[in-house]
Amino acid sequence: MNSYPDFSPQGYQVISELGRNREGGRITWLVSDLNTGQQVVLKQFCFAQVGSSWSAFRAHEREIQVLKGLNHPGIPRYLGAFETQDGFCLIQEYKNAPSLAVQRSFEPEEINQIAVKVLEILVYLQNRIPPVIHRDIKPENILVDDQLNVYLIDFGMSRLGSQEVSGSSVFQGTPGFIPPEQMRKPTEASDLYGLGAMLICLLTGTKSTAIQDLTDEDDPYLINFRHLLPQLSLRFLDWLEKMVQPSLKKRFANAQTALEALIPLDVIRVLGEVICLPRVELSQSALEFQATHLGEKLTQTVTVENSIPDTVLEGKWEVAPYAQDPPHTPDAHAWISVEPAKFARNHSVCHIHVDTSKLMADKLYERQLLLQTNAYPEIYPLAVRVQTAPLPIERRKVPYAELANVLLICAIASTFITSFIAVGGTLSMIVIVIGAVAEAVAVARTVAGSVARTVAGSVVRTVFAIWAVNLAEAVFGVWIVALGVVLLQFVVATLVISAVTWAVQMSRENKSNAVLFILAAGLGVSLGTSYIVGLFNPHILLALAGTGLPLATMLLYLILKRRRLITKYRKSEERLIKP
Repeated sequence: MNSYPDFSPQGYQVISELGRNREGGRITWLVSDLNTGQQVVLKQFCFAQVGSSWSAFRAHEREIQVLKGLNHPGIPRYLGAFETQDGFCLIQEYKNAPSLAVQRSFEPEEINQIAVKVLEILVYLQNRIPPVIHRDIKPENILVDDQLNVYLIDFGMSRLGSQEVSGSSVFQGTPGFIPPEQMRKPTEASDLYGLGAMLICLLTGTKSTAIQDLTDEDDPYLINFRHLLPQLSLRFLDWLEKMVQPSLKKRFANAQTALEALIPLDVIRVLGEVICLPRVELSQSALEFQATHLGEKLTQTVTVENSIPDTVLEGKWEVAPYAQDPPHTPDAHAWISVEPAKFARNHSVCHIHVDTSKLMADKLYERQLLLQTNAYPEIYPLAVRVQTAPLPIERRKVPYAELANVLLICAIASTFITSFIAVGGTLSMIVIVIGAVAEAVAVARTVAGSVARTVAGSVVRTVFAIWAVNLAEAVFGVWIVALGVVLLQFVVATLVISAVTWAVQMSRENKSNAVLFILAAGLGVSLGTSYIVGLFNPHILLALAGTGLPLATMLLYLILKRRRLITKYRKSEERLIKP
């Protein structure tokens, strides 16, 4: 004994249940017409049952309205309707064919025939006045028998012409088979998206409930399937890809256009048709950004080329995950962006934008951009290095090399001078006497020449001149020794003068360093003197302390002051992104 409902008062006897939609309160029965014995389909709408909705009543009315005006071999005919205690029943022609939701195996050529026949049905619907838009093309609503006869059923969501989409029906439909524009206003191209998704399910062996496994993570309307069908013709894959384009402008305009494009195509790749993939050629493998001031926004360009004919390069940029960056999606990064983020062309100029206002100063940031493509390999990396602007803290340049030179020169000079004094006054006195004698000889010769001209033959002048010359010649032997000393003193004096001149020049360029040069010179003199006099001489120790300690203190203060300022500034950057 079965629990089938009794429709005998209406002239029908239930044979079996064909399907059930509890949410819509609809049960589909295979029944026999008691008057003719013909098998027909009875759709029972039970609006009064628990869990059902009166929204199905509108679908019932809409389906009757549409079916009454249709007459096509691929659409089961409307036969009538009657009321029941809890709803309505719709009677429709029965086709002995399972839906495509039932797992079966079709050859690619057979799937192509199914596509052609569904498109022919859609062409008929779209040529109606007003045109009929089905809005729910999916495997469950396509019946196919063993002879590949195709039937389109379930017009409960259909629309006539430009009927407005009510708020309650906006979200109806099957995810994965609904195009984006169906949320606003469906068009003749809307049914093509569902048909394309259905064909992809048949070709890839994907269940309709798992179609979303093939969609893109970032775009649920973008179906990725080409890599699963390497045996099919590239032109057929292009056609199928155009059927499921999320953008309405990139899809076929209507069923007639799609049918005309499909008929001349081969489904299976013909002999000699080589599998060609695009080739990615990046103009640069790395980008170097250099900021000159804080918060600067920088931009560089990268050209992406594809040199393989008869292919179209598709790419999508995203920033590789990095521990220091805030959480981000492939389409939105905290401080790096690419324009365009996606492209489908063989020559693309991509602009890489970097916003340094969110980065720390005087740091090097290294990140990686990933270009995901339909080429092989699929992912191409692009290194991005960003040097941010210097710290906004004045860097006082300390002339360490110049200070060291002044200190060394003064040390050497003072060492020689001190040694001369220590060797004794004898040698120094010799040098002084020789210098005086030489000067006297020169004066004598000058005076003698003048007197000769004025008082020629004066004996006194002549004797004096001869004595002066003889005296110089008498000490000529000592001159050789003294000359070396004089030259050495001259060198020392030159070094001292050069050091002093250098220090003065550097001090003029940077007056704040004048004290450093004076202290460095004093420390050099003290060190040079200590070499001769002795390091532990009280006067030397006092001189070393009086020059060395202030010099060391000033140098250390400059270093510590800058580090303190840097530390204070870094604390203000705690909210910024780390390198």
